Amino acid sequence: MEQTQLIQKIPICGGLKIETLRFILQQSSELDLTAGEFLFYEGDPGDSLFVVRCGSVVVERDWKGQPIVLARVGPGDCVGEMSLIDFQKRFASVRAETDCSVVRIPYIALTKLCKVDAEQYAMVMMNLGREVSRRLRIAGERLFRYQQELGHHWFDDELQYDA
Repeated sequence: MEQTQLIQKIPICGGLKIETLRFILQQSSELDLTAGEFLFYEGDPGDSLFVVRCGSVVVERDWKGQPIVLARVGPGDCVGEMSLIDFQKRFASVRAETDCSVVRIPYIALTKLCKVDAEQYAMVMMNLGREVSRRLRIAGERLFRYQQELGHHWFDDELQYDA
């Protein structure tokens, strides 16, 4: 599948013009990973978004020296979007589960898009926000179910907004 067709189908590119997709892809690159190879590590700086072209990757965090798988991501889905929104270090590591190919979309491509077409840039950022929100809802639902199953009702002070 052509790169343009691939990224056109992912949620973060919904509603974008074909010229915008090509503009972004001109500044992107394709990476091939072998099974077990890391795309990035938890704590790394986040300067890119990755779209899985073929194969699969796992998103994992380290807990007491053991990797805990948070998600499996396959063709047409993306990883690394959180750091493009909050400019924080990588929340988790991403490792190739199988041999795979990914498209690396650098944040600089999006900043250049902002200068060329602010409306299309806004669309990308809204789509990124929607994707992060969708994933947050999934995580929240999982947390809720675990709390119910364990009979615990946690309240996390870290989630309070401190004005």
